[in-house]
Amino acid sequence: MAALLNPYLHFEATAREAMEFYQSLFGGELTLMTFGDMGMEGDTAGHIMHAQLTAPNGFTLMASDTPPDMTLTKGETVNLSLSGDDEAELRGWFEALAEGGEVHVPLEKQMWGDLFGQTADRFGITWLVNINQQG
Repeated sequence: MAALLNPYLHFEATAREAMEFYQSLFGGELTLMTFGDMGMEGDTAGHIMHAQLTAPNGFTLMASDTPPDMTLTKGETVNLSLSGDDEAELRGWFEALAEGGEVHVPLEKQMWGDLFGQTADRFGITWLVNINQQG
C-alpha cells in the first residue's frame, strides 16, 4: 500500500452526523468504529473512535469524537494523517516531523494492532502517523 496523506477531523460527539453528511455529499464507503467497539462503557461508548470515508473521486476523510479525557480546542479540529504499511518510510517521516516539535503520542503499537503516533511539528501542525501491521 502506498502512503496516504489526508485530513483527520475532530468533533465533540457529532462525528457520526458529520461523516454521514459528508458521505451524502461526496458518496463512497463510510466505516465507523465506536469507543464501545473497543470496550469503553458509559456515555461515550456510542461516540466515534475512528471513522473513514473513502469517496469514489479519491477523497479520504477520517474523523473521531474527542475522547472523554481530552478537550477539543477550536482551531485544532483538523490534523494531517499519514498512513500506510511502509514502516521505514513512515517511521522516518514521524521522526523528522517530531524533530524540533512535540510528540503527543509516541509511535508504538496500539489496541487496534497498528503502530500509531501523534506529533506536532516545529511549525505547530499536528500529524497522525499510522503504520498498518495487518497482512
